[in-house]
Amino acid sequence: MDFSYTARTRDVLQQVERFMDAHIVPRIREYNDAIHAGHYPVPFMGDLRELAKSEGLWNLFLPHLKEHEPGTRLSNLEYAPIAEATGRVSWAPEVFNCNAPDTGNMELLHMFATEEQREQWLDPLLRGEFHSAFAMTEPDVASSDATNITTLIQRDGDDYVINGRKWFISNAARPDCRLFILMGKTDPNNENIHRQQSMILIPADTEGVDIVRNPTVLNHTSPEGHCEIVFRNVRVPARNLLGEEGSGFALAQARLGPGRIHHCMRSIGAAQLALELMIERSLERKTFGKHLHQHGSIAEWIAKSRIDIETARLLVLKAAWLMDNVGAKAARKEISMIKALVPTVHTTVTNRAIQVFGAMGLTPDTPLADSYTWGRALQFADGPDETHLQAIARMEIKEGQEKLGASAAYLTPPLR
Repeated sequence: MDFSYTARTRDVLQQVERFMDAHIVPRIREYNDAIHAGHYPVPFMGDLRELAKSEGLWNLFLPHLKEHEPGTRLSNLEYAPIAEATGRVSWAPEVFNCNAPDTGNMELLHMFATEEQREQWLDPLLRGEFHSAFAMTEPDVASSDATNITTLIQRDGDDYVINGRKWFISNAARPDCRLFILMGKTDPNNENIHRQQSMILIPADTEGVDIVRNPTVLNHTSPEGHCEIVFRNVRVPARNLLGEEGSGFALAQARLGPGRIHHCMRSIGAAQLALELMIERSLERKTFGKHLHQHGSIAEWIAKSRIDIETARLLVLKAAWLMDNVGAKAARKEISMIKALVPTVHTTVTNRAIQVFGAMGLTPDTPLADSYTWGRALQFADGPDETHLQAIARMEIKEGQEKLGASAAYLTPPLR
């Protein structure tokens, strides 16, 4: 495995870093002020997106674009350091049309949409004309087990009728969110619990779609939303089914593989920024006659944070390499490993940085409080850590059963 940056990666990374230094970082305060004043979307976002598109920094995440589809066509491994760079500012990925959940939805539509669905939904999303949401998680069941979902998608003549309640639906509060990709059950009595689910495309303005509220996350309001939504007798044409009936579970797994890698890439960027801020603060502040970095505990935090980030980055690069070379199915253990590891690294490093900053670290004067909140939320997003740990353990046990006894030669025989 070779994780060295290709010439193309270096070129695009330099472009992205220059763009961020010139156009994004100087606007962080302006963005925060606009959000806190209730102005969303922020006034300059459209201009920044057009500028990024004009410079070819667009749809960086999707390697298999067709000729007519706008984008940079980077592999997962090539995209990894670029996603890390954009992860340093929470809203930067949107500038490059690389923000979740739009990225996952575009991946899903790219793999499974009909030509009609592509023209109506995928092509405009690739051009950045609107945003979309993915409606899977439900408040009334443990959604860490996706077979639990209860939302019904029932055939009625030439239509499907959807009834159910979803929540933690990112992007749903955006005024230009025009599409929900919803996962529900078309065959709840199927003996194969992984063939009960399907996915369907629901225009956001369809009658019966009721956004109930946008709950805060750790008392932090997300302007794009983590909304609770009721779908009450929502009727859409049967042609809006994505894939075939019963394929919803498989489609979800196909969608979540790349999405999990993207989250982890951006999360490492946020952790790296937290470490840099921690070091700068420790060089500037003194307590008891010494700079903070001269205190043993803080020096240890700095060292451990570097080890944590490097370990996480290497594992993410391995997962990205495997995705490119053997596919998501063969990389499923590594994908679960990074999803269980990286959010913990993100929150651990950020928490150390907050402690070094003291009270300031809890305020909007640094990005640390918001970063910690998002890192903590990532321990649930795309499957909670515990689900991934169980999956890793199952794969390890299966491999152990296949090789049972192979390690016996390393045991010391008992004395007689």
